[in-house]
Amino acid sequence: MATQIKKSYKFAFRSSFIISLILTFAFAGFLWHKELQDWFLIPVVAVVTFLLSFFIIQLRVEKFIYRRIKKIYDDVSLLESSSLVSAPITTDMKTLTQEIEKFAKDKKIEIDTLKIREEYRKDFLGNVSHELKTPLFTVQGYLETLLDGAMDDKNIRKKYISRANKAVDRLIYIVKDLDLITKLEAGELNVDPEQFNIIELIGNVFDLLEMKAAKKKIVLTFDMDYNEPVYVKADREKIQQVLTNLLVNSIKYGYENGTTEVSVENLIRNKVIVRVTDNGEGIPKAHIPRLFERFYRVDKSGSRTEGGSGLGLAIVKHIVEAHNEKIYVESSEGVGSEFSFTLEKAEDLENAQS
Repeated sequence: MATQIKKSYKFAFRSSFIISLILTFAFAGFLWHKELQDWFLIPVVAVVTFLLSFFIIQLRVEKFIYRRIKKIYDDVSLLESSSLVSAPITTDMKTLTQEIEKFAKDKKIEIDTLKIREEYRKDFLGNVSHELKTPLFTVQGYLETLLDGAMDDKNIRKKYISRANKAVDRLIYIVKDLDLITKLEAGELNVDPEQFNIIELIGNVFDLLEMKAAKKKIVLTFDMDYNEPVYVKADREKIQQVLTNLLVNSIKYGYENGTTEVSVENLIRNKVIVRVTDNGEGIPKAHIPRLFERFYRVDKSGSRTEGGSGLGLAIVKHIVEAHNEKIYVESSEGVGSEFSFTLEKAEDLENAQS
């Protein structure tokens, strides 16, 4: 495609006008000084001077300045910038300056974004490596110990094989979560909305996690008695996973003899908000913006005593956003945390089936 040229005559016009004005006044002064009466020559000199100046200046601009401008556009075209090279080339300095400044600003944003993504990629690869390395080395250590002679002791053999099996289970758990979040991010996991009673679903999750909570003497409870069902429209299975991940997270980082409370409130006419509140250790403000990143942990010591894949909150965020809903978090150190997310109410509560 040939380069489209958009010539500008502003510079030549203004320069020619100034030159002709100066020379016309100089010529008029000369006539006055010589006491000549040829005043009719003044407009002729003005017009001729203006035309000659305009022609010469415009020619020089196109021959020399334009060549340099075209080189700028050609250099930019190497970067495949559609925002700049797709427009007609202009010889107007003001317009060109604005276009170049806009181009530079856009490129700076692109570069900053790429730097952020590069840092994120490095963190992600480092975290994946760490998460997989720990259980792999655990399995390797137990197997090597058994091969070195511990296999002959029945009690040690049974204990080490059991521990190695737990480490393999952790590996499988991490890989499954990685596969799930990859599908969520790629938009390959479809949301299948249905109408169901969210109160009943929360009760089911309480039952599933009852033993896990009991180990830390944490009570799972509603904020009040819900005598009437609250119907929502969402993917029941995936919302159950959201509730499970949030409650498991609350149990992990909650204090012993603590409480995790779930409430369901009307937000607006067609929305409800589900809140999961605990009185655990809380989260420092500096970490809150990154909580939903994959493998991000508030504890930088590398401790993995609480287990988990490090993907729970990232999965929660993707599932909620796949429903076109929002998730929120509020926390204070030493006081506790509250995670909340919105859901669409079922359109027909009376005919909805749980």
